Amino acid sequence: MWTVVYLAKGKKLAEKLNALITQEGVLVKIQPVSKKAEEDEVYFEVLVPEGEVEEAHNILCELGY
Repeated sequence: MWTVVYLAKGKKLAEKLNALITQEGVLVKIQPVSKKAEEDEVYFEVLVPEGEVEEAHNILCELGY
């Protein structure tokens, strides 16, 4: 089961977090919460497998997110 570990505002931030977490060996996927015309205004869920939530959360905390 996939679990949300971060709610990112804008696709750029979501993709940045995706890359940072993936570099640490954790599977990640992002998906929009809603659909709007401007990608900077859309929120994206950053999701990881349930068993990797703690590791992903620690990575985000270490990076200041």
